[in-house]
Amino acid sequence: MSNLQLSRRLLVVLTVVGSIVAAYSALADSRPQGSRLHAKTQSALNEIVQQGTPGVIAQVRDGHGVWNGRSGVGDLSVRHQRSTHEKFRIASVTKTFTATVLLKLEAKGRLSLDDSIEKWLPGVVRGANYRPEAITVRHLLSHTSGIFDYNMDEGFRAKYAGDEFDKNRYTRWAPADLLDIALAHPANFQPEQGSRPGRPGKWDYSDTNYILAGMIIEKVTGGTYKTAVERLIIKPLALRGTSVPSASPRLPSPHATHYSTLFQDGPNAQVRDVTEFSPTVAFSAGQMISTVGDVNTFLSKLVGGELLPAVQQRELLDAVPVGGDKGHGGPQDVYGLGIRHFKLEADCWAWGHGGMIPGSATRTMASADGRRVLTMNRNGDWGEQKLEDATVRAEFCQG
Repeated sequence: MSNLQLSRRLLVVLTVVGSIVAAYSALADSRPQGSRLHAKTQSALNEIVQQGTPGVIAQVRDGHGVWNGRSGVGDLSVRHQRSTHEKFRIASVTKTFTATVLLKLEAKGRLSLDDSIEKWLPGVVRGANYRPEAITVRHLLSHTSGIFDYNMDEGFRAKYAGDEFDKNRYTRWAPADLLDIALAHPANFQPEQGSRPGRPGKWDYSDTNYILAGMIIEKVTGGTYKTAVERLIIKPLALRGTSVPSASPRLPSPHATHYSTLFQDGPNAQVRDVTEFSPTVAFSAGQMISTVGDVNTFLSKLVGGELLPAVQQRELLDAVPVGGDKGHGGPQDVYGLGIRHFKLEADCWAWGHGGMIPGSATRTMASADGRRVLTMNRNGDWGEQKLEDATVRAEFCQG
């Protein structure tokens, strides 16, 4: 609990963070950073820190081998450098794992992506303008269901803003509790059957979709979400730094301190230690913990076609436009099943996902063949997304 006690005394504003971190990132940057092939990527990481993020790590795997980049610090008190061996909350990158589990279950004949949620969760989805018999598993995974995102509920967000965070950081949420928050709001739209490229339906990113996806995994398997992810992904790929924490609020070591401004903006926003909190707030939409190396292994094999049969691989990458986007990326991106095709520049695309949860921001990307992968993590959840975009472009858009 020493980190927690420290956090309650830590009154740091963004401008101070930037100045402290700049000094220590300079020390890190004076050391060899790897091949000149990644010099632009390292410069982009340094810029992220110079703009106020405590620390950032990245790992690239490609035909030249493995490159590890870092800048800044893992803790604003001890001021030690970040390490690519650290474990961190991967937030919505969890969705890619969740979708892969369901695709694997479909490949085993346990369910169909075209099954309705009413078939697997009868009576669970009820509320204004909801037609659960018309919402399929595929709609959930592609964010084309129209189900309201519980994270957009003002009352829910207020529980984790500013001083309210400490009052609620250890609250345990059941998936049904999160679903109730979402279903108190009417559906955003009705899903359209056969939403595909060329005939897309509406799209809206909603964490509620993946809460339901996790509930379906438990119903189909008769076990826990944690067990399913471990059995179908973590153990077969030997992802030793990856875990599904369930209800534990702690991060396994080694880890950096996770810092957040807790939805407060501006130069006077207080930076707080949010390393410990209950991951039940995100369940199968965002609770997992991993490392840059493990996420790279998973995404490389997934995009490269090593984890799924050909039928499910086509479903994974069968993407729809993301009009009305409120997540990472741009309006020309398309979204498959728990994975997104990012348009980085003209004629430069990559598959992957982003994720943000209090204190941790993650981005993972892969080339179309899965042979080049990059995963990066910031231990601060503020700052401009365009700096992450610059890091990704430096790796994937080299001309």
